[in-house]
Amino acid sequence: MLKRRTHEFLELSIPGDRFGFVFDRFMMVLILLNVAAIVMETVPSIHAAYQDFFFNFEVFSVAIFTVEYILRVWSSTEDKANNYSHPVIGRIKYIFSPMAIIDLIAFIPFYLSTFFAIDLRLLRIFRLLRLLKLTRYSPALIIIWAVIRNQSRALTAAIFIMLIALLFTSSIIFLFENEVQPEVFASVPHSMWWSLATLTTVGYGDVVPITVGGKIFGAITMILAIGMLALPTGVIATGFANEIRKHEFIVTWRLIAKVPLFSNLDAAQIADIAGLLIPLVVPPRHAVVRLGEQAESMFFIISGEVEVEIMPKPVKLREGDFFGEMGILRNSVRMADVVSLSDCQLLELTKENFHELIVNHPDIGNQVQSVMESRMADMSDITTEPIQEDT
Repeated sequence: MLKRRTHEFLELSIPGDRFGFVFDRFMMVLILLNVAAIVMETVPSIHAAYQDFFFNFEVFSVAIFTVEYILRVWSSTEDKANNYSHPVIGRIKYIFSPMAIIDLIAFIPFYLSTFFAIDLRLLRIFRLLRLLKLTRYSPALIIIWAVIRNQSRALTAAIFIMLIALLFTSSIIFLFENEVQPEVFASVPHSMWWSLATLTTVGYGDVVPITVGGKIFGAITMILAIGMLALPTGVIATGFANEIRKHEFIVTWRLIAKVPLFSNLDAAQIADIAGLLIPLVVPPRHAVVRLGEQAESMFFIISGEVEVEIMPKPVKLREGDFFGEMGILRNSVRMADVVSLSDCQLLELTKENFHELIVNHPDIGNQVQSVMESRMADMSDITTEPIQEDT
C-alpha cells in the first residue's frame, strides 16, 4: 500500500492531490534555484562571499534528489504499464530508462567529486543538466519531449537531408574558392563552416566567397537555406499542433467519462460530444443559474458540489449529476438559483448543442427526459405551488 501510494505520488499526476501539486512545485523551484546558484558561483566575488552557503545548498539539494531517486526506484515495481513489476529486473529496467538516467545525473556528480578529482568546470556542466528534471514537473516541457519523441523519424529525415546539403554545398564551394583562398577553404571539412553558417541563415561573414562562381553559388545556397530550415520547423510545428489536440482531447475525454450519462459511449461518440461541451470552472458561492433567467444551457458536474435553492428544502447535486435540463426541454425560465458550494468543474451544453446531441443520440435524450420527469415529481411532493420554471 505504501509503495503504491509512493509511486502514485511521485510518478502520477492525480487530480485533486494537493500534496502532489505542492511537491511538484517545490521540485521545480529547487531545480531553478540550483541553476541560479550554479550561474552565480561563476562570479568570483559572489562565490568568495557565499561559498559556504552555496556548498550547504548543494548538499541539501543533493540529499533531496537522492531520496527522490531512491524512492522512485523502490516504488517502480508498481508501474505495471511499463512492465517494471519484477522486483529485480523491473527495477534495473527502470534505472536505465531515460527519465531515471536524468534523475541520476542530477546528483551523481556530487558523489563522484567526493571520491575522484574532477574539473570543477566539467562538474558545473553536469550540474546544469538538472534542468532536464523539469521535464517531470512542467507540462510544457512534457509536451516538448512528446513532440520530439513522436516526430523523431521525421526529424531524423530532415536532419539527414540537411547533412547531405551541408556536404554538397561545402564540396562545391571548395571547388570555387580553394585556389584563391587556400587558407580559409583548405579542404571540404574546412569549407563546412561556411556552408553551415549559410544554410542556417546565420551568416557570420567571417568566411565569404570572392570568386564570381562562388558568389553565385553562395546566393543559390542562401535561397535553398530558407527551404531547408522550413523542414524541421514544419515537422516540429505539426508535432506541437497534434500533441496539443491530443492533450485537449484526452482531458475532455476524462471529463466526459466522469458523467454517468456518457459512460457507455464509445470513442467515436465521445469524440463527437467533446466538440459540443464547454469546460467551465467556478469558485465557491458562485451563482451558476439565476432565478428568472431564460434557460440557454444545461450543466454537468465533473467535480464539486452545487445547491439548488428550492424552498422549503434545497437540493444538493454532486459529481456526475446535471442540472438546467428542464428549461431547455420546456423552453422556460429558471425556477431557482443554483449556487456552487465549492470549487466546481462543470461542462456546459448550450440549448442548440443539446438539441443536436439528442438528435444524434436519442438514448441520452430519453435519459435526460426521464430525470426531468422524476425531478418534477419530487418537486410536486415538496411544494403545492405549480411548477412554472426550471432548475
